[in-house]
Amino acid sequence: MSDINIRVEGRAGRITLTRPKALNALSHDMCRAIDTALHLWREEEQVALVIIDAEGDKAFCAGGDIAELYETGMRGEYDYGQSFWRDEYRLNALLATYTKPVVSFMQGFTMGGGVGIGCHGKHRVVEESSRIAMPECGIGLVPDVGGSYLLARAPGHLGVYLGTTAARMDAADAIFAGFADHFIPRAEWGDLIELIEASGDVSVLSTHAKTPPDAALSTRQPEIDRLFAAPTLSGIQENLAREDTEFARATGAAMLRNSPLAMACALEIIRFLQAESADMYHALRMEYRYTHRAMQQGDFLEGIRAAIIDKDRNPKWKFAGAPVPRDAIEAMLAPLGAEGLKFDR
Repeated sequence: MSDINIRVEGRAGRITLTRPKALNALSHDMCRAIDTALHLWREEEQVALVIIDAEGDKAFCAGGDIAELYETGMRGEYDYGQSFWRDEYRLNALLATYTKPVVSFMQGFTMGGGVGIGCHGKHRVVEESSRIAMPECGIGLVPDVGGSYLLARAPGHLGVYLGTTAARMDAADAIFAGFADHFIPRAEWGDLIELIEASGDVSVLSTHAKTPPDAALSTRQPEIDRLFAAPTLSGIQENLAREDTEFARATGAAMLRNSPLAMACALEIIRFLQAESADMYHALRMEYRYTHRAMQQGDFLEGIRAAIIDKDRNPKWKFAGAPVPRDAIEAMLAPLGAEGLKFDR
């Protein structure tokens, strides 16, 4: 497959995304190819670990390939998207629970689906250009691919802030928020990967890691915790409206660009995962309840139209300018019964 290069080098199973002109966007076929390789390598003694990286400087993976999701959704073929998300989420769970070390090298943009393949392994490397985000609410989805699980475990209320605003994290922020582990300058990656391939030893990551710059999110956290402590989306927006600071104004404006229904459901999922003794499987099942319905009942198709197709940046969101009704949130997140997400464990 020209979009991905899967092979074994030394002691390492290697997965390299090879469509840099498309910012290494993740297609359904790429998901299935990665899943197949990971299942195969679990049984191969030669493979001591897995390394995931990508070609190009701009992005590790800027998200899922949504063009076909939009086209099929507009034709009423909702099962295509449901199948894509189902397979993608199963891959996310496999990466999060993989029995061998998974090392990801994330340069440039890592967003949405990129978080799903890059941020669930045990050894996540970032560098000077790394920018990580969960921007799904901007297109009418909730933070998915297991991203809600990471957001729920971020310090304080940072996860709610990151999930509802689509704010981008640099390398230091990503480490602070729990989306990455090691800051290693990009110039060292080539030699380091060769060393890991030859040795099968991930301990060299710690010896090569450098101290990143101070995390801006760490400094901002007390303010974020205060503003985002409200239990409802309306409450958070009211807090922001009352606060006469540049940060509050910019944050409020960012949220106005996003789908109210998606933000309210994202808040519900993150709060649930924070309160419950939840694991990755809980998170993915909750996310799938929303994405399964996103085309028919949510704002997804309108979000893609405004951002990608017509590019007018003027989506007609449901519940724009009004509180999201409780029954609308419950309808999007209700159990799916026999159509719910299942895992082979």
